[in-house]
Amino acid sequence: MTTRAPDKVEQPIASAVAALGYELVGVECLPQGRHSVVRVYIDAPAGITLDDCERASHQISGVLDVEDPIKGQYILEVSSPGLDRPLFTAEHFNRFAGAKVKLRLTRARDGRRQFTGVLLGMRGGDVAMKLDDGELCVPLGEVERARLVPEY
Repeated sequence: MTTRAPDKVEQPIASAVAALGYELVGVECLPQGRHSVVRVYIDAPAGITLDDCERASHQISGVLDVEDPIKGQYILEVSSPGLDRPLFTAEHFNRFAGAKVKLRLTRARDGRRQFTGVLLGMRGGDVAMKLDDGELCVPLGEVERARLVPEY
């Protein structure tokens, strides 16, 4: 995925998050003008509170200051994944099979880059989803962004 943080950024963050007992859902690096936004999603079995985000932010900031894996200025954001949880890994796509998802691809398929449907999980290295008019299977590397679609 194009917004996913490189390993040199994600690894020190993963260590800091694990040390606090949280699950690292994923890390995004997004260019925003003259700086970047480093968005970190964390979770826990009982859910995530504002205090959890503050604690993780403080720990991650310290690690990033020491490791210095990010060139230039950045803004660190730490949050829960929310109801529209982002999906980053093959394990995420399998865990949420059966859920409604929205995918944005790195390149168009049949003239479209965005698709919404029911996630079927991983088939080999491909993300599979059921659309209204059939099925879509795309390599995980071609998924730019994926999020659950909350159903109310």
